[in-house]
Amino acid sequence: MAEKIWLSSPHMGGNELKYIHEAFDANWVAPLGPNVNGFEADLEKFLNADVKVAALSAGTAAIHLALIECGVGYGDEVLCQSMIFSATANPIAYQGATPVFIDSEKDTWNLCPIALEEAIKDRIEKTGKTPKAIVPVALYGMPYKVDEIMAVADRYGIPVIEDAAEGFGSRYDGRMLGTFGKYGVLSFNGNKMITTSGGGALICPDGEAKREIMFYATQAREAYPYYQHERIGYNYRMSNICAGIGRGQMTVADAHVAHHKHTCDLYRELLKDVRGITLHENPSGRFDSNYWLNTIVLDPLLRVKGQENAYQATVQGAVGGAGGVTHAAVNAHTDCEPNANVEAMRVGLDAMGIESRPLWKPMHKQPVYKDCPAYVNGVSESLFKVGLCLPSGPYVTDEDVAYIVDCIKKNIL
Repeated sequence: MAEKIWLSSPHMGGNELKYIHEAFDANWVAPLGPNVNGFEADLEKFLNADVKVAALSAGTAAIHLALIECGVGYGDEVLCQSMIFSATANPIAYQGATPVFIDSEKDTWNLCPIALEEAIKDRIEKTGKTPKAIVPVALYGMPYKVDEIMAVADRYGIPVIEDAAEGFGSRYDGRMLGTFGKYGVLSFNGNKMITTSGGGALICPDGEAKREIMFYATQAREAYPYYQHERIGYNYRMSNICAGIGRGQMTVADAHVAHHKHTCDLYRELLKDVRGITLHENPSGRFDSNYWLNTIVLDPLLRVKGQENAYQATVQGAVGGAGGVTHAAVNAHTDCEPNANVEAMRVGLDAMGIESRPLWKPMHKQPVYKDCPAYVNGVSESLFKVGLCLPSGPYVTDEDVAYIVDCIKKNIL
């Protein structure tokens, strides 16, 4: 291939510059303005639900503000899916609270409702307090078991903050993810379904909730003719320039979602007879994943070229788009890592011009959270050892998918 095939590169629809130029022409170069208002309205229309949306600087900021509004503070506990990107858990620590990590179930790879209820009962018994919030995640776009998770949350009166950062446009029973919980979180990072370069949004239940979120997102200023602060605030509002990109992206949002689903169809057809490789798909008709990233699992017994040399050297830089901002690895191994055949497949595909990457490493196996309570069943650790993400973004063509699958076959012994 002439150029590397990336997992999910940003794709401009063509209207983004129009809104950016309007912002410059009107001198709306600030964290407010017509593009911010318009982008929020576009998102509300897209979600097709009785909600209000606050455009923010990042999905992480959205989680942080939702936690504040759910009353999470120092010494509290928040129940959080373990198999996630760290940005879901970190805001819990920002608040001085403790993330309590819950393992996955095998169907969607998301928050296990059985482990969730066991954890709630155990935390109440051990601490005498009910956890302050539940944070399920739509892993790689796959909806979590909404009905079961919400039923558990309702039984104990715990608010749900849906992390739909990877689930923009995914549906459960025809309803958009992010609209089921008390709050919903969206991300518009460069590799997401749509992008604002960097940014996110918080889906709020009503206008009053949004106003309170915006109070904290704009430095928590009181109504005086000078700067009066009685609470800690944050600089979390989205810029009018970034929102202009978002407005342009909304014109191609449906097409982006459709494309990712199309790549899944292609992978399904081309991988169906490849031994030792299984594509992860919707478990039933109730689930409608956007397939932000298509994912496969490799049978542990599958032999892959070069697996005897896997982890022989430390990785230079970052795998997965972190821009090389990393600390040098002390050694090539950790106590929880993908199987040798998965690492060999990643290296083999990279040599053929294809970006792939392992699944998210469970948070309960991350050193930074090693002392946090965790309720595990082995599912997320098992998946982490066998899973791999494949290119799925708008620039991935039908020919690219055929090439990727051909390269997977060539790497199998």
